[in-house]
Amino acid sequence: MAFCRRLARLAAHLQDPQKVAAFQRLCGVEGPSGWAEAEQRAGGRGPVVNGGPPAAERARGQGHPAGNGTVPGGAGPPQRWRRRPRRNSLTEEDGSQEFSTRSRFLYYLFSLGTELGNELFYILFFPFCIWNLDAWLGRRLIIIWVWVMYLGQCTKDVIRWPRPASPPVVKLEVFYNSEYSMPSTHAMSGTAIPLALLLLSYGRWQYPLMFGLILAFCWCALVCCSRIYMGMHSILDVIAGFLYAILILVVFHPVVDLIDNFNLTYKYAPLIIISLHLALGIFSFTLDTWSTSRGDTAQILGCGAGVACGSHVNYIMGLKLDPLPDMLPLSLSSLTVTVFGKAILRLLIGVIVLLLTKVAMKKATIPLACKIFRIPHDNVRKARQRMEVELPYRYITYGMVGFSLMFIVPCLFHFIGLS
Repeated sequence: MAFCRRLARLAAHLQDPQKVAAFQRLCGVEGPSGWAEAEQRAGGRGPVVNGGPPAAERARGQGHPAGNGTVPGGAGPPQRWRRRPRRNSLTEEDGSQEFSTRSRFLYYLFSLGTELGNELFYILFFPFCIWNLDAWLGRRLIIIWVWVMYLGQCTKDVIRWPRPASPPVVKLEVFYNSEYSMPSTHAMSGTAIPLALLLLSYGRWQYPLMFGLILAFCWCALVCCSRIYMGMHSILDVIAGFLYAILILVVFHPVVDLIDNFNLTYKYAPLIIISLHLALGIFSFTLDTWSTSRGDTAQILGCGAGVACGSHVNYIMGLKLDPLPDMLPLSLSSLTVTVFGKAILRLLIGVIVLLLTKVAMKKATIPLACKIFRIPHDNVRKARQRMEVELPYRYITYGMVGFSLMFIVPCLFHFIGLS
């Protein structure tokens, strides 16, 4: 019992938003003058809605007081610029929050770390890996990524812990602010992908083990620290995400070859994959009321299903993307200007095809789903908050993106002589 009490005290200590604010101040981030006192003037913290301002402050409709943003004890006034964080089109949050910083380098560095867990990174990293490096490796990374992200998103909706309270935390990002906080799925992804990359590639590719370890550590540390810097997660959220990702990796890494071989060779694999991923998506939509995490979950499952089905069609049609066994172990020593140029060209053409696929499917699936389920679609934001629209839209759209990634784009490369 004493151990449990100490553990509970440690967890409460690590979840304290003041620790997040202290890390932000250490990195040179400050809210407007009077930011720290705003919570006291609001009459205490009160009920906090997923990291938003205290209830009393929301009721008064007041913004946070503006000021000169001077950092206490600093050598001079910090550089300040006003910015509007990237916000989610499905939420009504303005997200405009003035802050000041002493280090633009740290701001851009941690912004890069956050992007390593966002869609922009995934739509560049996974295609580059599959089209230019090693499709065998890329498929397995996607399998692990899908399970890590799915379990992380579902766990958020079960635990339902809010984002760190603001104030005292300065929100430098609001895109995922409507989601719950525990565990950090950015930390999970930022842990699982580099570690899986190391485990799957070492021995298959020729590189020093120390290089792989340093890359994995820096990648993981950058993503994890960025979520605290951005004010989106407590220290406890990040630690839990890190440990949760390792646990999932321990379970799924030994069976990832079995899953990939099943996807490729089993006759009814596409039917089972589509049905399983759709069932998992429906289950996730029942865990909580609407938030952006539900759409993201359907998006991840759809992408995984599309990649698996595309891989199966490749295998059936004899379109071999994997390096031949006699080419192993692979090496980057043969990289030339021509090879690099073709790789960039493949990435550019392929990503354009994926984006066009995404736009076309979005234009088709949302109105179709609204028509089938008789949901008014004059307000797309409201319509997409309905499971009958959001689930098929995300699942079908990103399923086609994943299928294009594995089958349509490689066929296009073969046709134009870029394979």
